[in-house]
Amino acid sequence: MKRITHIFFLILWLPALAQAQGGLAQAGLEAIQSLTLTNQQVATYSRQAVQQMDAQNPVAGPNDPYTQRLNRIVSRHRSINGIPINYKVYKVADVNAFATADGSVRVFKGLMDIMSDQEIMAIIGHEIGHVVNKDSHDAMKSALRRSAIRNVGAAQDGVIGRLSRSQLGGIADYLVGAKHSRDQESEADDFAYNFLKRNGYSVMALATSFEKLAQKGSSGGKVGEILSTHPDSKSRAQRVRDRARRDGLAR
Repeated sequence: MKRITHIFFLILWLPALAQAQGGLAQAGLEAIQSLTLTNQQVATYSRQAVQQMDAQNPVAGPNDPYTQRLNRIVSRHRSINGIPINYKVYKVADVNAFATADGSVRVFKGLMDIMSDQEIMAIIGHEIGHVVNKDSHDAMKSALRRSAIRNVGAAQDGVIGRLSRSQLGGIADYLVGAKHSRDQESEADDFAYNFLKRNGYSVMALATSFEKLAQKGSSGGKVGEILSTHPDSKSRAQRVRDRARRDGLAR
């Protein structure tokens, strides 16, 4: 399995607006593409990349107990903040999950094995928070600025073409090391907190999910990139608990 490098990495391959020629500097081309990348392009490339990842990972079928459980958990949330969401389970032991700008949410078997239903909903809420807050778009532009474009092809008639398998296979390499800022992570946590509160879930599920991740990491458990790319889980859990007490939702 090609390892997913981040719980909410938004994934892209870089389309070219024009064929690179002569003295056009690499930095100049990257800057142009960074500025002209549209939300529609972000969603298009995200969707294509997720389809490629689905083909490379064992996806739980419709009658699989993991799929049935996830469908039960998210049955009320097929659309969040106007974004249609599609959910799948990867039958992979890593404790991980991610969401992308096209509304794809992928939850790993390893995460479901250690989380309660409401904790899974809390993690999903956090990931959707990054999409709603446009953090994924920002991460894509940051990756574009850092990347080295090796294969530049012109878009025909302004239409973005489908990515090749080889291009999709190289996407993660361009995004290795990309992380959301601490403020973006906190804002996604706040989105998840408000989402849980608004929909009648216990906001403490967000705190306990972070505490489980911290415990899993400290015990040497396999947590994929979920801890290495996020702020300290114990601190995040305490922040949720403090807010819940201020809101009268916890002692």
